Amino acid sequence: MLGIDRRAARYAWTVALTVLLLYLVYLLRKTIFVFIVALLFAYLLSPLVNLLDRVLPIRARAAALALAYIIFVGAVAFIGAQIGSRVVEQANTLVKAFPAMLKNWQNPSPGPHGTIDSLKEQAVSSVRNEIASRSGDIFAMASQAGLKVIGVASDLIYVVIIPILAFFFLKDGAVITQHLREIVNDGPRRALVDDVMADIHLLLAHYVRALVFLCLAVFGMYSIVFAIIGVPFPVLLGTVGGLLEFIPMIGPMVAGAVILIVAGVSGAPVLSTLVFLLAYRMLQDYVVSPHLMGRGIQLHPVLIMFGVFAGAELAGIAGTFLSVPVLALVRVLYIRFRKARLATRLSPEHVRI
Repeated sequence: MLGIDRRAARYAWTVALTVLLLYLVYLLRKTIFVFIVALLFAYLLSPLVNLLDRVLPIRARAAALALAYIIFVGAVAFIGAQIGSRVVEQANTLVKAFPAMLKNWQNPSPGPHGTIDSLKEQAVSSVRNEIASRSGDIFAMASQAGLKVIGVASDLIYVVIIPILAFFFLKDGAVITQHLREIVNDGPRRALVDDVMADIHLLLAHYVRALVFLCLAVFGMYSIVFAIIGVPFPVLLGTVGGLLEFIPMIGPMVAGAVILIVAGVSGAPVLSTLVFLLAYRMLQDYVVSPHLMGRGIQLHPVLIMFGVFAGAELAGIAGTFLSVPVLALVRVLYIRFRKARLATRLSPEHVRI
């Protein structure tokens, strides 16, 4: 008589539920992304809210939240008024002048025939033509990405919903955490859940604040240095570099390519620009970023590249943005569960005498 192995059936049922859950997450990826962005926004504002909650004479978290939102909106409006107009102006100038600059760069004034300058020009002419032909593709890709971002931002419902969700996360975060903890009974599993939630809390807090700081640092350094060494449109290029910093690895590479093309076709010192970009990336990627991100995000570059491309295939720009924190979260869970399993094996109850 045919029988059913209960253990195999339990495993098969678990696998089926896991696949169904992943499929539901994929179907609801846009809604989940909105909630994740709201959560990250709450982590960004939480230091200011906590500070105001301690300083204000009225011990009401809602008052601290309201004041924090007013300060944030005022800061964004002030920065937008001061920098946004210059970015738009430089972008319009670049769009109008780029075809003429590109034509002059492709057809420079030749030197005397047979001279070193003439031979050098002939040697690099093919390189110039190739870069010129590819530059159109790069700017087209950047334009398409920009249109996608604008299309997402133009959906005003999310611009309103994200701050509202972040408000509730900040106001009732402790209550939500307590309810999640109460799902698991007291004991080793509750301790494991507490450790995992503490690690996730530190991971998200470090990641979002460090990412915003790094983007602002890129914008400031690029704008200042480009203005000093003579690269045109410094504020625009600094803004491009700062925004693309949100996309791990791929974003800085695309920003660097765009900056070098603009510097080359405009007659700016390309070598100085390249040296600065390489030096700054080395400093940020190997010194500043690891220090700010903390121990929670220690991922191999190959794994980050895989996560970026896989996230792009699954969820586009949202997938690339969330690829690093998701991989770091998986790493944290793996380390915690591995430690808990080793601790269980080495506990006195499991030691044979």
